[in-house]
Amino acid sequence: MSSPAHASEPETTVRDVEFHGLDRDGKIVFAGLMLGMFVASISQSIVGPAMPRIVAELGGLDYYNWVITATMLVSAMVVPIIGKLSDMYGRKGFYLAGLVIFMGGTAFAGMALNFWMLVGARAIQGLGMGILMPLSQIIIGDIVPARQRGKYQGLMGTTFAASSVAGPLIGGSVTDAFGWRYLFYLALPLGIAAFVFILRSMRLDFTARHAKVDVAGICTLIPAMLLGLLATTWAGSEFSWTSPVILGMFAVSIAFLIAFVLIERKAAEPLVPLGMLRNPVVALSIVSSFCIAVAMFGAVIYIPVYAQGVMGASATVSGMIMMPHVLIMMGTGIVTGFLVAKVGRYKPFLIVGTLVLLLGNIVLALVDRDNTPVFLTGAMMITGLGLGLTVQLFTLVIQNAVPQSELGVATSALQFTRNVGATLGTAVLGTVMSAAMGSAVAKHVAELPKQAAKQAKGIDAGSVLDPSVLDSLPEQVAGAVRQGLAEAIGLVFIIVVPVAVAAFLPTLFLKEIPLSETLQKREPRTRTGSMPAIAAEDGSDYEDVHGPEQEPARTRPATGVSSGQRAGTAQARRD
Repeated sequence: MSSPAHASEPETTVRDVEFHGLDRDGKIVFAGLMLGMFVASISQSIVGPAMPRIVAELGGLDYYNWVITATMLVSAMVVPIIGKLSDMYGRKGFYLAGLVIFMGGTAFAGMALNFWMLVGARAIQGLGMGILMPLSQIIIGDIVPARQRGKYQGLMGTTFAASSVAGPLIGGSVTDAFGWRYLFYLALPLGIAAFVFILRSMRLDFTARHAKVDVAGICTLIPAMLLGLLATTWAGSEFSWTSPVILGMFAVSIAFLIAFVLIERKAAEPLVPLGMLRNPVVALSIVSSFCIAVAMFGAVIYIPVYAQGVMGASATVSGMIMMPHVLIMMGTGIVTGFLVAKVGRYKPFLIVGTLVLLLGNIVLALVDRDNTPVFLTGAMMITGLGLGLTVQLFTLVIQNAVPQSELGVATSALQFTRNVGATLGTAVLGTVMSAAMGSAVAKHVAELPKQAAKQAKGIDAGSVLDPSVLDSLPEQVAGAVRQGLAEAIGLVFIIVVPVAVAAFLPTLFLKEIPLSETLQKREPRTRTGSMPAIAAEDGSDYEDVHGPEQEPARTRPATGVSSGQRAGTAQARRD
């Protein structure tokens, strides 16, 4: 007999449920998740081709990377927090809030009057992205078993890739035709549609966990990452790497990080369960995903700059250069997801994918000013193939390596790692480019004839990125600046190669775990053996059970549960 002390705490049992496909509501929710992923991801790709024009109008060339960094930084901070909170209080309310926040930041970005107003709007978008991105993957894990999940994650990945295809093309075309401000309003109708789909159709069963939120962990993690990123971004541009400001910021960041680790070791409900990192599959996947994020953003962000600034391509052409990359990434992601579901294996795809990604980055490192846009397109096609084979699979690998009860935390940890990799990678590579560009441009300007050198006074890379200024520059001056910019971005591509090597090596040692073919359903029971009500995401009761021998007065299945799963649940109640 249970003691009184435990009478109020329901015992949770876990049972495997066969999966027979998504029901009607499940399909609507999946469509809503894809729309949410689309509006969040397109906010990154649509801005790339327009960034040279934005910087030319609003200024801020020295802080070019902050338009991307602000989004990535805030997103990275939110991911582990929202993953844990959604495990405790459910997914639906947080997902809807993420959509509202993201759309608000998008509208604010379109009204930006100066560079830092735009950065602030992008930070708000990052807050929404930090909620939407991990929850989309977590919810898929809630309603689809691991063996079949690859197909759905492959389709979800195509949404990300489709936004990457549409983003550069729309971004370049709209910028050339109407101006960059109109870019930010295009996603709002789709965001509203996603909101309606999720609001009306999502009903995930969950058992509320009345646990204490890890406030101490939040308060140490955020300043640790913020100070570390700021120090990385400012070092070499605003301050020297050995200046007291930079060294002090790094020192405080490390101190906060140490405090965070100590807190997480003792916390009852840690934001990042450190024990989970002792799982070799989780640890190796996180390392490889971190490096992939750095390599991916190193290419995606600076290819449009290279095309426009060095090759003199228009914003539309620079967007077209990215299209084959994302089309191949999209197609490969779909095929890979279905192949994994068919054969039940994932490691061979990861090994080949990271190797192809390495090859693509080696080709990019060979780029020079005399290359044509076709060369850049070919290099990006290779990297797209590698990314299509790997990015979505690592989510599946980690979700399959942990129990269902840790799905939210594990998925958030992976997304957090990717965001940190993208953020730190963008900051470090941006610092490298800025530092190298100044000396490279100065060197080539100094080689000009004296008369041309005088005309180059006050000219920097921003002049090449602004077509109106470029048309008024003497060809010799523009050529010198372009050559300096080419050398600076070429150095960035060279640095990414060893990062791609670091992404490949962990896949060789990754242990392959058989993919689960069933869903795990948690069923809390009282000490009398009856099941208390399981709340649904819309606030109604999921099951009203009045006793072990009674049929429920009303049954409302969770989203994604098919008729076969409902029958299994009813049989369990009768048993």
